[in-house]
Amino acid sequence: MSKLSPFHLAIPVHNLSECRNFYTNILDLEEGRRSDHWVDYNFFGHQLVIHHKSKIEDDTHTNAVDGKAVPVPHFGVVLDWTIFHEFAELLNSKGVEFIIEPYIRFEGQVGEQATMFFKDPSDNALEFKAFKDMSQLFAK
Repeated sequence: MSKLSPFHLAIPVHNLSECRNFYTNILDLEEGRRSDHWVDYNFFGHQLVIHHKSKIEDDTHTNAVDGKAVPVPHFGVVLDWTIFHEFAELLNSKGVEFIIEPYIRFEGQVGEQATMFFKDPSDNALEFKAFKDMSQLFAK
């Protein structure tokens, strides 16, 4: 695998102030540049930008995975195993409401991973995961 390059992701939020508080004070992300309509974040070494967009009709879609309703679309980061668990504890301590509580998938199998899902105040779904063995990230 070649050196990982940071991705850039811009997402819509209908309440910039509320989402800025969420990403800054709940997720503890470092804020970068900002304007009255958008804010840049250091999203675990990647660039996440929240952009104000008026709220539109809810278009929630889910797919069944492990008997759970996984929201589509969603985004997030694959974290180190220890960092994932520390981050999950931080989210719990700040009262984040999970769509899917942190749990282990494929326990004892190829691709064993921890995962969790939650939404920001504008209903953007986030998934964070960690692989017990990071070399299995793309294992079949």
